[in-house]
Amino acid sequence: MKLAKKVIGITAAAAVCAGMMAGCSSNSSSAATSNTDNSTAEQSSSTAATELSGSVTTGGSTSVEKVVGAFIEAFMQANPDVDVTYDPTGSGAGITGASEGTLDIGLSSRALKDEETAQGLTGTTFALDGIAIIVNNENTVEDLTLEQIKGLATGEITNWSEVGGPDAPVVLIGREAGSGTRDGFESIVDVEDACKYEQELNSTGGVIAAVASNPNAFGYASLSAVEDTVKAVTVGGVAATEETVQDGSYQIQRPFVFVTKDGAEENAAAQAFMEFALSEEAADLIRGAGAVPLA
Repeated sequence: MKLAKKVIGITAAAAVCAGMMAGCSSNSSSAATSNTDNSTAEQSSSTAATELSGSVTTGGSTSVEKVVGAFIEAFMQANPDVDVTYDPTGSGAGITGASEGTLDIGLSSRALKDEETAQGLTGTTFALDGIAIIVNNENTVEDLTLEQIKGLATGEITNWSEVGGPDAPVVLIGREAGSGTRDGFESIVDVEDACKYEQELNSTGGVIAAVASNPNAFGYASLSAVEDTVKAVTVGGVAATEETVQDGSYQIQRPFVFVTKDGAEENAAAQAFMEFALSEEAADLIRGAGAVPLA
């Protein structure tokens, strides 16, 4: 009997030990599984964060340089394996580049025309811009109406004294043919093919510098590019600001547009770049570059 009791005791102890070992094994297995799941999740997250790669070629409007430059810097910082380039060649060249496939994204500082959309191009507005009317800092003119601006541009008004300024000849300085800024100015003021240009320059910066150096000059420039070297006059009593462009009260304004070709070979990096530029996160970048967010 004593032997039987001893065997039962050993068996029971073995069972308890086995149970404890099973529990330990189960806990160890659960922990291993959990660690494996976490590791897999971390690897997946890491892969997702770095999987975007390739290149994005953009080009066109010089007026969007500050805005697009801010986009590129922030986007490439978040996606170090993507190379985004920008070639400031004017809106006309940007639209042509998108159409011919030499650019992933064309950049235009005007809306696409019907004949351009008919060619399979799509325009996506990513920001707004006021076209400021600029005069030399010595000019005493502070405000102009659209009609006065039209007269100054077409040569109907030849002396600044006719609009409350000094007794001096009017000198118009503008952008080259094909410029989005020029197209925007001329179409809004209704002076297409009628302007009497003293100089036609191929950059917004060039126009600003020329007006700054000539007391009799006036011109037009993107709101985002205007510096204190020139004076932006009000138009019909309204200054070109973010608020007046957004609410539409400033009359001379235009969109900044991404131009893409319908049916072009898909570029995931280019698509991601555009989505970033249209996100809420990009609004502060747009504002910081002197342009106007959509909302």
